[in-house]
Amino acid sequence: MPKFDQNLLTDLGLSQSASFYVSQTLILVGVLLLSYLVNLIARKFFLVRLTSLIKKTRFKWDDIFLEKKIFNRLIHLAPAMVIYFFAPALPSLEVWIQRITLTYMMGIGLLALDSFLNSWITLYNSFEISRERPIKGYIQILKIFLYSTGGIFILATLMDRSPWGFISGLGAMTAVLLLVFKDTILGLVASFQFFANNMVSLGDWIEMPKYGADGDVIDITLHTVKVQNWDKTITTIPTYALISDSFKNWSGMKRSGGRRIKRAIYIDMNSIKFCTKEMLERFKRFNYITDYTRSKSDEIEVYNQKHNIDPKDISGRRMTNIGTFRAYISAYLKNHPKIHNDMTFLIRHLALTEHGLPIEIYVFSNDQVWGNYEAIQADIFDHILAVIPEFDLRVFQNPTGYDFRMVVQREMDSKKSK
Repeated sequence: MPKFDQNLLTDLGLSQSASFYVSQTLILVGVLLLSYLVNLIARKFFLVRLTSLIKKTRFKWDDIFLEKKIFNRLIHLAPAMVIYFFAPALPSLEVWIQRITLTYMMGIGLLALDSFLNSWITLYNSFEISRERPIKGYIQILKIFLYSTGGIFILATLMDRSPWGFISGLGAMTAVLLLVFKDTILGLVASFQFFANNMVSLGDWIEMPKYGADGDVIDITLHTVKVQNWDKTITTIPTYALISDSFKNWSGMKRSGGRRIKRAIYIDMNSIKFCTKEMLERFKRFNYITDYTRSKSDEIEVYNQKHNIDPKDISGRRMTNIGTFRAYISAYLKNHPKIHNDMTFLIRHLALTEHGLPIEIYVFSNDQVWGNYEAIQADIFDHILAVIPEFDLRVFQNPTGYDFRMVVQREMDSKKSK
């Protein structure tokens, strides 16, 4: 073909060298036009038909391949192959044309493989197991290997040298490679450890104060773990930090079916006293402790009679308003529809403090949703704080400006009355 073109151009009056260059230019333009035509046909005919066919199928994986543009990238191989196979038509540029097009096709192949791996991540994430065993970190390792290997082969192709020579030369750069890929190696080791031990999964609520993280895990990669905090900010934590540092994983709470309520109310110790008959009669009218008050009163009366103890004697057994109040809280919570009665249930005294006697409520709600949990907790303590005066008890509270004003006002009123 080149010789025919040169002879034709020579017959037209061009010199031998001019006809050669003009011939080569025409062939190059022809090859480029042919490759453009092939690319146009591949895009407008093959890709459109393939897209239409994929959208009609009921399979999910081919839609993901289409979404990740695997076929769009593979289409680029068609014009490159045309140029590669027609390279012998340009003897003076044949070697470089084939090297460059081969390099280009390797690059397209790497990009297509990258899209293919991304597709499998998306497909895998559609399964429930992906929450417990994410594979994104492992895919990233595979990508690093593929791009490193592909880069070596591309460089070897351009330099017309064996790729194995480059690979063997990497042994001398081990220390440098370890330094460059330090985070990658640490992340890989960490990924194996916390996946093997089921330490964290996608969707887990974790708390890591050192990094300001308190929220749900939304992404786990080779190098980082992304946490969406409750204020909707994103905290990025190095993957290896989950191994080297401590963190709290709340997933156990989610699986348990309950969420802990642990809060104390401080009772003014000056308000604690023995129950009088009038108080007991009033307590018997409280639905939750009617049976308790009667049975406890009868039990104490029988005990005191048996031991010849005067009911007014302080050495005998007597009911107290604080004990009855604890019984009321217990009965109220056991009848509460939002309290998990099959989990730890404690109404207890804590050590006395300068703020009074702490009565701690240690129970679990059966609703773990944050908003609902807070509403349940608020509703419970609203009720408890409101009924405390019914037991002749007072909640401890440091004096406020209002208290001081009331004292001054009372003194002024007493002076005026005199």
